[in-house]
Amino acid sequence: MTAASVATPVAAPGAAPATAPTRRAALELPSGRTWFDIAILMVLAVLGVLGFTPSYGGYSFLAAGLGGLALGLATGLLTTMLRLGGLLTFAVAIVGYFLVGPAVAVPSQTVFGVVPTLRSLASLALGTVDGWSDLLTLSTPVGAPAYIAVVPYASAWLVALSSTLLAARWLARRPRTAWRFGVTLIPAVVLYLAGILLGTQEAYQAGIRGVAFAVLALVWLGWRQPVGGVAARTDGALLRRKVVGTVTVVLVAVVVGGGAAYWFSPAQDQRFVLRDEIEPPFDPLDYPSPLAGFRHFSKQTVDDAQFTVTGLQPGDRIRMATLDSFTGKLWNVTGAAASTSGSGSFELVGRSIPHAPLATTTSHPEVEVTISGYQDVWVPGVGYPTDFELTGGEAAGHSDDLRYNAATGSMVLTTGLHEGDSYRIDAVTQEAPSVQELSTVPVAHVELPPVEKVPDVVAKKAQEWAGAETSPVEQLEAIRLVLTRDGYLSHGRSSDVVPSRAGHGADRISELLEGRQMIGDEEQYSSAFALMARSLGYPARVVMGFAPEVSEGSGAITVTGRDATAWVEVAFEGVGWVPFDPTPDETDIPQDQVPKPQSEPQPQVRQPPRADKEPENLLTPVQLDQQDDDEDDAPFTIPGWVYPVGAGVLGLAALVFVPMIVVAAIKSRRLRRRRRAARVADQAAGAWAELVDRYSELGYQVPARLTRGMLAARLEAQFPASEQQAPPRLRVLAADADELVFSARDAETAEGDAVWASALDAVHLARTQSTARVRLLSRYRVRAGRDLVSRLTTTAPRRSDR
Repeated sequence: MTAASVATPVAAPGAAPATAPTRRAALELPSGRTWFDIAILMVLAVLGVLGFTPSYGGYSFLAAGLGGLALGLATGLLTTMLRLGGLLTFAVAIVGYFLVGPAVAVPSQTVFGVVPTLRSLASLALGTVDGWSDLLTLSTPVGAPAYIAVVPYASAWLVALSSTLLAARWLARRPRTAWRFGVTLIPAVVLYLAGILLGTQEAYQAGIRGVAFAVLALVWLGWRQPVGGVAARTDGALLRRKVVGTVTVVLVAVVVGGGAAYWFSPAQDQRFVLRDEIEPPFDPLDYPSPLAGFRHFSKQTVDDAQFTVTGLQPGDRIRMATLDSFTGKLWNVTGAAASTSGSGSFELVGRSIPHAPLATTTSHPEVEVTISGYQDVWVPGVGYPTDFELTGGEAAGHSDDLRYNAATGSMVLTTGLHEGDSYRIDAVTQEAPSVQELSTVPVAHVELPPVEKVPDVVAKKAQEWAGAETSPVEQLEAIRLVLTRDGYLSHGRSSDVVPSRAGHGADRISELLEGRQMIGDEEQYSSAFALMARSLGYPARVVMGFAPEVSEGSGAITVTGRDATAWVEVAFEGVGWVPFDPTPDETDIPQDQVPKPQSEPQPQVRQPPRADKEPENLLTPVQLDQQDDDEDDAPFTIPGWVYPVGAGVLGLAALVFVPMIVVAAIKSRRLRRRRRAARVADQAAGAWAELVDRYSELGYQVPARLTRGMLAARLEAQFPASEQQAPPRLRVLAADADELVFSARDAETAEGDAVWASALDAVHLARTQSTARVRLLSRYRVRAGRDLVSRLTTTAPRRSDR
C-alpha cells in the first residue's frame, strides 16, 4: 500500500471536506476460514482443560479454565482486528489477565464476585508463580489455598491467546502448509500434556479425550486446503475423495486409538505423573524424632500446661506423631525418599482432607485446642481429621503451611505452634475391637520400612512370650501382658525409687529386656513392643502423644507434660490400626529385688574401658527459633503477599520502561553526534537525517533513494489534514539543507542552527498531529532497526495505525 493511499487528503479550495475514515473501516475482521481454524483450536484447548479434573476432584475449576479460554480468545481477536502490534498486544493481554482473573479464578476475594481487590490481585500473582508447585504437592482433590484455581485459568488463557494469534496473524497470511499447522497445534498439545502431567494416577476419560483430540487435529490438518479448482467445479471428484478420506481417518482413529487405549494403556498405578516424582516440600527428617524428646515432657515440664482441649471423650488419646522407622538409635518417620506413602510423606491439604487408607472409624465431636506452653511443628489432634481450621494466634495466618499425612493422621505446621495459637478439628477415631473380635483377623499387608540393628534379645523374647498362641492378636496380647505384668514404670524423676535411663535405642531396649527387672516408661515399653511385633512379621508403629484423664461431660482439659505417653498400633486387615498399650501401671519397685552390683572376675586379657551409663541422657524435642523481642514489638509487619505483588509490578514496569529508556539514550546520542558535526554542511545534513528518522519512527512511509526535495513532498502528502494546523514546509527545509550541503561557501554556524531549529519544529508538529498510541510506539522505535521493529510492532500500514 502506497503512502498516498493511507494519507488523509487535504481538501481543495471550494470543495467539501474529505470524510475521515470511520473506526469500523479500520477493523480487520478474520475470514471464515480463520474463524473455523480458531474454533477447532478452542475445542482442542477445552479437551486439554478437562485433563485437570482428577486434580480438582470435580468441575469447580471449569469456571476458571473456561474463563481463561474466553479471555485469551477475546484478547487475541480484539488486538488482531485493531491491528495492534506485539508490544501493545502484550500490554492489553496483561491488563485483561489481572482485570478478569479475580472474578473467574478467586471470586471469593472480590467485591460482589466481580470487582478485583488488592487481596485478589495478590492471590492471582501468587497463583501464577506458586500454583504449579502447589498443585503437585497438594493432596487431591485440591481446593486450597484459594489461588489454586489460577493454574487452569493461567494455562487456558495463555494457550487460547497464543493459538488465536497464531491462527489469525500467522497462519491466515501464509501458505497453509502442514508444518505451519503443526506449529499452530503446539499450544493445545502442551495444554493437553499439562493436564496429564499435573494430574493424578486416575485419568479423566483418557480414551475418549485422546481419540477426540487426535480426530479433530487430523481432520483439520487434512482440510487445511479449501476444495476448489476446475475439477471440483465440474464433477466434485476432489470433494468426494476428501470426504471419503476424512471418514476413513475418523474410523481408523476411533478403532485403532480405542483399541490401543484398551490394550496398551498402563495401569493406573503405572502412569507417569509429576506429583509422584516431586519430593514433598516438608521433610520431617530435618527435625529430631518426637519420641526422643519424651523425657522433656515427662520429667522437665511435668506440671507445665502444654495446651487446653475441649471436646474430648473418655478414653481419647491425643496423637502428636506416628513413627514407623527404627534405625537402631531411635524411632522416626519414614523419609519421603524411601516411601511416598510412609509416615514422613506430608502434603498440602485443601478444603477436603483425604481419608485414611486403612481405618474403621466412628464419628467424634468437634475438638478445639488452644496452645499455651507447647512449641513444636507437630500438631496435636484426635483420631483422623476430616476438617481442620486455624482459628487464632500467629498460626491463623499460616494455613498454607499446614501439611497432612493421611496414612497416619498426623499434621504438621511448618512455621510451628506457639502460645496463643488455636485451631479446630473435626475428626473420626479408630474403633478398638476386642481380642476376641480380632482372633480370626489376619494382619494387614502394609508397606513399612525395615527396622535395622535390632538386638537379638527382641526376637528371642517375642517368641518366648508369644508362647503357643497362633493368631496374631493373641500373640501380641500375650507379649503385652508380660510387659505390663512384669515391668515397672519409672520416668527417672527424683521421686522415683529407681532411676530409669532415657532413650529407646538398641542398647536401651537390650538393657530393658535383659535386666533382672524391666524398668522404664512409655518410651522404652512402646519401642520394645513395636520391635517385637515387627520381629514376628506384623506391621507395627509407635505413636507419640498425650493421654489426659477425661471424665464424662468434662469441659476444657488442660494437658500437661505429665500426660505425655506413647503406644503402639498394629494394622489388621479390614479393621485398621488397632492400639496396644504395653506400659505397666506399677510404680512401686520392690527394693529387695533391685540387683546389687557384684564383682565380676576379669580375664587376664586387657579389656577396653567399660562405658559408664549415665543416669540421665535426655534428648529434647526440636526447639523452634524464637523471634527477637524487638520483632514482637514491631508496630507494623509487611504482609507476605506484598513482596510477590511488588516484584510483579516492578517487573512489569521494568519491561515497559527499560526498553524506552534504552531507545531514548540511543536517540539522544544520535542527535548529539549529528548536531556537533565539525562542518556546518554536515550539521545541516544531520538535521535533515534526524527529521527523516523521527518521521519514520512516527510511522511515516520513508522511501529510500530519493532526493531531499522528493522525500519532502512525499512526507508532506502523508501529513494529516487539519483546519487548525498547516502542514510543515518540508520542501523549503529540504532546499535550505541542500543549499548548505552542496554550496561551496563557508556557511555561518547560525545558518546550521536555523536548519536544526526548523527540523525540530517540524518533528514536534508531526508528533502533536499523531495519536497517543503512535507517539508511544515511536518511543520504542529506532530507524536503524526499522524493519525488525516494524515486524514486531505493526501488522498493517502505518498511516492507518495513526
